[in-house]
Amino acid sequence: MSDRPGRGRIPELSAIPWEGPRAITDYARTGRDLCRDLGEEFNVGSDELYAVLIRSFKGHPILALLGAPDVRLRARRVVKRLKRAAELQKGAGVELVKFHAQFRKEFVDVLPKAKPEQRKSPFNWEDD
Repeated sequence: MSDRPGRGRIPELSAIPWEGPRAITDYARTGRDLCRDLGEEFNVGSDELYAVLIRSFKGHPILALLGAPDVRLRARRVVKRLKRAAELQKGAGVELVKFHAQFRKEFVDVLPKAKPEQRKSPFNWEDD
């Protein structure tokens, strides 16, 4: 078990060591791909869930006793949250692209190439 909770939950990201610009590129690309996959899964899941809710609760006696709105309306309310989660994942993917661009703007494209023997950090600027 990791000392830092949450660090080992996404092995695709946690396995990337912060060793240079290529690592940041890999991290941003992998994170973006994960966000796209998760967003698509939420989208597909929301469509499937809507169909299941409609089929399972149509004419449910307890919902009818409570004077509840139509099952379709209730299902749309529930599924709307999952669709919103899908949209937020798309936004997270976009932010990872911006993260990478900002890193390049602030560090890689601005700083002069340092000589390896003058660096104290294990961060390798030459692996781009």
